[in-house]
Amino acid sequence: MMSDAPQMIFVNLPVRDLEKSKAFFSALGFTPNLTYTDEKAASFNISDTIMLMLLSEPFFATFIDRPISDARRQAQVILALSSPSRAAVDATLEKVLKADGREPTPARDYGFMYQRSFEDLDGHLWEVAHMDGEPG
Repeated sequence: MMSDAPQMIFVNLPVRDLEKSKAFFSALGFTPNLTYTDEKAASFNISDTIMLMLLSEPFFATFIDRPISDARRQAQVILALSSPSRAAVDATLEKVLKADGREPTPARDYGFMYQRSFEDLDGHLWEVAHMDGEPG
């Protein structure tokens, strides 16, 4: 039975160096959630309904029955986040680059949508986009 409460999503990512990954996502302004953080995993609130879970690779492996992909070599998903303005998209990418993230492709401006992509420290693919009609 569905409740009236908004459904949450928990994005679980394997990471090689939990401390470096925690520093990276903190530098982007993601809010740490200490309730779900220990020596094996770290949690960040992206929004009220989106939670990022960084799991050390050995801990991540306990939840699956297949090898962990090397996100630096193979793409499996692109995690896309909305942004309130074009300037906010650019500001996010400035933070990414200062925190040693990588921008693999140039910015794309489709008129109705402006987006930039980045790779986190483990090579997971992210996009930040502003679309016309969004507040900001």
